[in-house]
Amino acid sequence: MPAPTLFDYSDHSPYSNPGTHAGFFTELSTEPEELHRFACTTVVHYRAEGPQLTEAQKADPDRRWLTSILEAAEARAPLDGPRTHAQQVAGCCRDHTLISLGVLRTHGIPARSRIGFATYFTPGWYSDHVVGERWDGERWVRFDPELDQKDHDFDVHDMPTGPRSPFPTAAEAWLAIRDGSADANAYGVGPDAPDLRGRNFVRQYVLFEVAHRHRDELLLWDLWGPQLSSPELHEAAGGQVGTWIREANLPGADVSDAEFDAVADELAYLLVAADAGDEEAADQLAELYREDVRLHPGERVLTLSPTGHAGITDLAVTR
Repeated sequence: MPAPTLFDYSDHSPYSNPGTHAGFFTELSTEPEELHRFACTTVVHYRAEGPQLTEAQKADPDRRWLTSILEAAEARAPLDGPRTHAQQVAGCCRDHTLISLGVLRTHGIPARSRIGFATYFTPGWYSDHVVGERWDGERWVRFDPELDQKDHDFDVHDMPTGPRSPFPTAAEAWLAIRDGSADANAYGVGPDAPDLRGRNFVRQYVLFEVAHRHRDELLLWDLWGPQLSSPELHEAAGGQVGTWIREANLPGADVSDAEFDAVADELAYLLVAADAGDEEAADQLAELYREDVRLHPGERVLTLSPTGHAGITDLAVTR
């Protein structure tokens, strides 16, 4: 099975489709600064410092479909105007990027999301993060729609790439941890979140990176496949997780730790090779992702949301 083509990346996924707002999106600019403005006007980070979230906003981070994000935003204020903090949709980097993908793909510009770790939020820390890439006619240009250029000393609209860049991908981070050149405990949600950091966290994000590369732009708290095998996961939600997994018949929960390491190694090597232009590696990665039921999300995933919601999510319900 071949890797996604530029044509595929210029078409909407179920996640990035703006639905009834497609006409509005055709009027939006695809210029980087305008993408940043629109994304950050529409979505505020649910953990950002500032006013507390309203009752309506507390459920926002679980809006996985762009249509849902836009409908919530429009219900609070016109999409093309300014909005207060309370009128924004509470989300995260994944949502800023998804909005950007929605605009770019509406205009026929190939775009995709990338999962990795940002060095530019907390000194000495690799924060889990999602950024975008757009095809400029010759190469993939990496950008962070959440950033204001004046706050950074690198081009936020054409970011450096590679393992020593401001944003190493999950694959690059995993391989650095595996060869001993990186400290796994410096990667995660934040220094104040000890349960969401370390080698297993990065390993899990390799699977997220593969999914997003293949246009499955899931939430960062949607879990499937080998991610379900974590002992820490089965201790979550009052021990209910194991029951949910069995009842939903989700594959991958029986993968051993060593097997998951081996899977992450293979996926990471293929991801890095594909980024370097190896088309055979890209095709092999796509085949693995589509053919191995443990690697791609099926109709259902386990969702453990920071909002407190936990349970099985039916991905066939696109609202």
